[in-house]
Amino acid sequence: MALKIGDRIPDFLAKDAKGDDFDSRELIEKKPLVIYFYPKDNTPGCTAEACGFRDQYEDFKDLGAEVIGISSDSVDSHQKFAKQYKLPFILLSDSDKNIRKLFGVPSNIFGLLPGRVTYVVDRNGVIKLIFDSMMAAKHMPRALEMIREISEGRAK
Repeated sequence: MALKIGDRIPDFLAKDAKGDDFDSRELIEKKPLVIYFYPKDNTPGCTAEACGFRDQYEDFKDLGAEVIGISSDSVDSHQKFAKQYKLPFILLSDSDKNIRKLFGVPSNIFGLLPGRVTYVVDRNGVIKLIFDSMMAAKHMPRALEMIREISEGRAK
């Protein structure tokens, strides 16, 4: 079952692009999070989306938020992707698609491609925005707008 606005995000574990263990409980209830699921490293849309988050990353950090990108690519693939495009945020490998299932991220294009969904979560781990669109360039601006609302106390 897919998560909805107002739900608390589930705890999850994964490997990051460095091969280190990542535990979501280390960030939940400490800072707002942007968690974006994307189909695949080094594809045109996913690269544009990642570079959009990279280019505005300091704005997210200045607002106290962390950005986390998740796909089913391997740790090695993430490491190369992050290095090639100088991605400063966390990339997580969800090779078994368990995190995608936990969130209920749908597949798109007749189930052939993993979905592209961004979740913005407040400091308490509560989902404030779910943006489900294959339009890669639209995710970062929507996420940044919601993080601003959260930081200014305007988020519902």
